[in-house]
Amino acid sequence: MADYRRILIIKPSSLGDVVHALPTLAALRDRFPLAHIVWLVKQQWAGIVERAEGLDEVWPVPPSLSGWLSLVPRLRAADFDLVVDLQGLFRSGAMGWLSGSPARIGFANGREGSPVFYTKLVSVPTQEMHAVDRYLLVAAALGAFVHGAPAFRLRPLPADRETVGALLGRHGVSAKTAWVAVNVSARWQTKRWPAPMFAAALDRLNQEGLGPVVLIGGPDEKSDVGRVMGQMKTAAVDLTGETTPGLLPALLQSASLLLTNDSGPMHVAAAVGTPVVALFGPTSPVRTGPYGQSHRVLRSGVACSPCFSRHCRNGLPLECLTSISVEQVLEAVRAQAARRPVH
Repeated sequence: MADYRRILIIKPSSLGDVVHALPTLAALRDRFPLAHIVWLVKQQWAGIVERAEGLDEVWPVPPSLSGWLSLVPRLRAADFDLVVDLQGLFRSGAMGWLSGSPARIGFANGREGSPVFYTKLVSVPTQEMHAVDRYLLVAAALGAFVHGAPAFRLRPLPADRETVGALLGRHGVSAKTAWVAVNVSARWQTKRWPAPMFAAALDRLNQEGLGPVVLIGGPDEKSDVGRVMGQMKTAAVDLTGETTPGLLPALLQSASLLLTNDSGPMHVAAAVGTPVVALFGPTSPVRTGPYGQSHRVLRSGVACSPCFSRHCRNGLPLECLTSISVEQVLEAVRAQAARRPVH
């Protein structure tokens, strides 16, 4: 097996997928302890990768095609002897090829013709495996010995903890308070538990003394959060748009638990050891659930789930989510709150 000196990981997006790839980075670092490892990632998620142990450089890439192409001279000058493409799309495969690296590895079932760019193909035995384990197949194909629980090695910076503490303090949440993080949004509308049900559940959490409830999300998720808070009868803290992706590890590590739809923050919480209660409808927790045994995933079990569709075609719209009751969510949150980690 070759002993690579300069390794490029291409995994530009999205947030959850980037987190899923962290154990592969850890495995490659263990296998090639002296290698110089670089990660190419979209600018918006660079803050997460910058907090991963084992990297020598993070290369943020602008979202446009011209932004990607602008990196080609730098790629060629870097003299990579191995490219690991975990994205498996035409653009990522082409970038690996344009780097000039003599060794390029990726999945045999990569999309958009990406396998044509690889010198080594990794077969995926089944689609019914978690993304974390699927990415680790690439590390194993490179001679990494993957044993025990996958290591995410995602570490907040000391300044992150100070920033998070100050932010929560401005909203009246003390550092010693056990608070519940809540993510009511998701990239697909079909992944979102209805706002009235979220509002009812959060009111009950406040009334039962399990709060304070702190809603999180990016700036583009303010409307989703507003719909939930507008239907609540009790108070909640709104941090929507006040944090960056890079602050998510510190923020979620300080929470007692995260109540969430299937989303990127769900994977960050799992990676830093915070208990999760996740609501799944059209997607599969087998493939993309919160990784590990300490989390609670709620599903309705309707026949059409998982459909992996952004458009619900069920006669009862979003039945896979509306069939998850407020009481089921409360029971799961109570159970997770009872096993709060000490941060």
